[in-house]
Amino acid sequence: MAEIIFWVSLSLILYAYFGYPALLYLVSAVKSNSIQKGPVQPRITIIIAAHNEERSIGGKIENTLCLDYRPEQREIIVASDGSTDRTNEIVLGYKDKGIILVAPLERKGKEHAQWQAIDVATGDILVFSDVATTLEKDALIHIASNFHDPTIGCVSSEDKILVDPKTSGGEGFYVKYEMLLRRLESKVNSVVGLSGSFFAVRRNLCREWSTILPSDFLLVIRAVKNGYRAVIDPLTVGSYKSVRSEKEEFQRKRRTVMRGIAVLMNHPEILNPFKYGFFSIQLISHKLLRWLVPLFAVCVFVSNVCLIAESPAYQVLFAGQMVFYVLAVLGLLVKPLNRNVLVKVPAFLTLVNLSITVAWIKYLFGHRAIRWEPSRR
Repeated sequence: MAEIIFWVSLSLILYAYFGYPALLYLVSAVKSNSIQKGPVQPRITIIIAAHNEERSIGGKIENTLCLDYRPEQREIIVASDGSTDRTNEIVLGYKDKGIILVAPLERKGKEHAQWQAIDVATGDILVFSDVATTLEKDALIHIASNFHDPTIGCVSSEDKILVDPKTSGGEGFYVKYEMLLRRLESKVNSVVGLSGSFFAVRRNLCREWSTILPSDFLLVIRAVKNGYRAVIDPLTVGSYKSVRSEKEEFQRKRRTVMRGIAVLMNHPEILNPFKYGFFSIQLISHKLLRWLVPLFAVCVFVSNVCLIAESPAYQVLFAGQMVFYVLAVLGLLVKPLNRNVLVKVPAFLTLVNLSITVAWIKYLFGHRAIRWEPSRR
């Protein structure tokens, strides 16, 4: 039994991180769903979610105003989620430039603020962005061109993280890995999640809006249920700085996973491959199995302890685990060491899986991450 637990758990971990990308690559070699882009500029509404962003909101608005797009086809709304600093005042200073402020007095979360903005939006395509994300000049033109294809329901940006050399986190490594997965998913079928910092969606998919579930994940599910695809556009780039510390990254990942779990628990039918085909396999592989890696890791470790006396092979495997965790602890405790990739990767993966563990515990005990806490970068 210990051997079965060990090898099944180890196989699932390896599949979640390496097997799934390999599967996508193999499928993409025989099946490729191209996107029929076109030089279209539909009426769009850009919705910028903000909470106490007085230091950055002016720069975000200036960046958005400078984007290439026909002015008569563009609308910009700032959805301020109960900001108590000068955010609203600064936004109102741009009223003469056409910037619209939607500011609910009570803070009810990012999705609630977005819903208030959608209620007054006039665009056929809704573009969502965070304050911390800087967009390239042609970002709107590129993201809009995807909607020339009638099969496309949502489009995600390609994230580009601006790593501060003074920091030592592994967020940049993780983002590159995620972007590789999303490119492969787009080529094969559909991405399973959008970049919350910058994405676009057809307005009709926002009719049944949830004010408590994350829009960047839920909208993909809604798109697939309505016969659309969600894709990533490598030419649409959104850049943002890395988080300030491992603590910030831990909290960000914990919130993201807990909110993602809530989406799956509210829509378990989407995991049925007999109804939703390969997309269900993608969700299970990319989301659910990844979120179960901490459980698999514990099973691998405990079963390996039980098997250590069985053969030298199990001793070597146990030694490998110990080296991995020692490097992870050193990377988390001794910051200069974390700049070495051999230390950075174990440290980051361990941090991520600890945050996933906490997310599961909190979710199972009834906690829900409804209130939005934007990461400070």
